[in-house]
Amino acid sequence: MKPSNKILYWTPRILGILTILFISMFAFDSFSPGNTLLQNLVALLIHLLPSFCLLIFLLIAWKWELIGGIILVVLGIAWTIFVFYINYKRTGSPGKSFFVVLTLGLPLILAGILFIVSHYKNKTQNQISNNQ
Repeated sequence: MKPSNKILYWTPRILGILTILFISMFAFDSFSPGNTLLQNLVALLIHLLPSFCLLIFLLIAWKWELIGGIILVVLGIAWTIFVFYINYKRTGSPGKSFFVVLTLGLPLILAGILFIVSHYKNKTQNQISNNQ
């Protein structure tokens, strides 16, 4: 595998993992000193549900780049619209809302696009090598 192919192969995967880890950090605000250990664990698992879903989508993209890339792009766009709407409603500031959208939705869209590009680049290279 060429170095450029390795970069294109690993970049969306690493970006997806980092995005999931970043979103998972927000689950730690579910801990409350007044709750029992079991209540805190249940709250943590509930707050980690988006991360688990993203992990499933990342695994799909890892196995089937085109399908997973499309899922990640659509999910990123939907998430972007949802997060922008919620933040704009809370803050009334499009600038703050746009910044939040960039940090949460853009990495998913970018990873999805890179998975799609990687799929088509691999497909083209396989066709070239089969023709030789």
